Amino acid sequence: MEQGFICKIPTIEEMNRKWDYEISRNEDNRENWVIWKRHALENFMEGHTLPYYGLLNGEIICEATAMLNPDKVQNSDGLVDSSTAYLAAFRTIPEYQGKGYFSKLFHYMLRDLKKRGYVRITLGVEPDELENKQIYKHFGFDEFIKKAQETYPDGTTIDVEYYGKRL
Repeated sequence: MEQGFICKIPTIEEMNRKWDYEISRNEDNRENWVIWKRHALENFMEGHTLPYYGLLNGEIICEATAMLNPDKVQNSDGLVDSSTAYLAAFRTIPEYQGKGYFSKLFHYMLRDLKKRGYVRITLGVEPDELENKQIYKHFGFDEFIKKAQETYPDGTTIDVEYYGKRL
């Protein structure tokens, strides 16, 4: 891992830059990404989420978000409350994957959430995302919570399995 990597809660400017990058990479699904960007910025400004970014020499290379308000999470029962944060939006720019950057960001996020009084974290994963499921198990997400469906802004529905772990 290169020097010059930092983990932080981003500024609004950094969030705009990262979301614009994601929108540009997902032209075939642009409609959803534009809505997700608006929600991400609103939810952060209203205190419903905490985004975490990993920057390498000033370039945003990975991210994750802690959802803190059950009203902002689909199927939130058992996933988010005053002592449980729901983690989402795990993304790393492809050329930086597998180099330990996201792992460092993930541990930074867990330390920060623990300092804020959270004792449990949860996340969702699509059943066929076997590599992600292995990664999450490696990170300690071995408590199966439930299965449900989530709906994207454009109406697309996906199956999701939810897992948790104690901090």
